[in-house]
Amino acid sequence: MSDDFSRYPLVDCLYHRYLVDENSAAFIQAVSQVYNLGALQRLARYGQPLTRRASVLAIGFLGDFSVNETMGRALSDQDRGVRMLADHGIRQIWMRQGSAAEQSSVKRLHYLSNRHQMDQLIVEATMLIEQNPLLAEAWNQRAIGFSAEGDLESAIEDCKETLNCNRFHFPAAIGLAHCCLQIDDGAAALESFRLALDINPDLEFVRRHIRHLEKTVNED
Repeated sequence: MSDDFSRYPLVDCLYHRYLVDENSAAFIQAVSQVYNLGALQRLARYGQPLTRRASVLAIGFLGDFSVNETMGRALSDQDRGVRMLADHGIRQIWMRQGSAAEQSSVKRLHYLSNRHQMDQLIVEATMLIEQNPLLAEAWNQRAIGFSAEGDLESAIEDCKETLNCNRFHFPAAIGLAHCCLQIDDGAAALESFRLALDINPDLEFVRRHIRHLEKTVNED
């Protein structure tokens, strides 16, 4: 067995151990002692399926927003396990954009959204956007606030800004599609759902929306 594992990257062995003991802290500690983010990103792109799974899992724990491109590409990996790990990990990556203070502010926006405090969410998101207009998650959270308040045009613009800042932000594409549906723009909704599915091919509910809209838009 040891001879077999010697032919594979060490991260594979560490991943096998993680699958057995489910000790994520030990997995991350061991991986971080051997690999830097650059090496993990190369393995995530060019390794065998098991290596890509292990690397994407590790990147999701260790990476900041600089790994967004690698994680975004992994969303459409040929291996379903890689795609599932990327779907979870990339959402964590999005929370790590910007300075420590900005990351804390983004967490605060999520808190306000979960508490349905949309007026305050919009105020604080606007302040954060003014400080750093490249923060995709600030735009996305403000879009959620605007949508909840019925300001669909503003929500649409903020969804677009989210995607301008982060082309892999499939939730923003989905949000954009739903806003377009609410203003009876089926063609734009269809385009946005297709974008979301292009980014993340495992979104089966989006696939169903697309099938329905293709029939509706064609009939119109």
